[in-house]
Amino acid sequence: MSVEQAAGVEGEALEVWIDQDLCTGDGICAQYAPEVFELDIDGLAYVKSGEDELLQAKGATTPVPLPLLTDVVDSAKECPGECIHVRRVSDRVEVFGPDAE
Repeated sequence: MSVEQAAGVEGEALEVWIDQDLCTGDGICAQYAPEVFELDIDGLAYVKSGEDELLQAKGATTPVPLPLLTDVVDSAKECPGECIHVRRVSDRVEVFGPDAE
């Protein structure tokens, strides 16, 4: 069973964001999905745009590319700060992360 099927989001567009207030700067996310996450000079993790630009605005989101979904979900599961949120774009419901049902 795929990650999409397990979460019931098959075919849905997903986005991810990081709550920097909870980020511990461990960098696990950047290890799992360096195409999506990066640590900045302040020691905190941020999401990156599809053009590899660091998005530092509070609550900034970036689309989750389907080939990287498992890596992004693993990042959310393993994050010690529990600060990575993956949600559906259509209704903004969190499907992976600390607030997922």
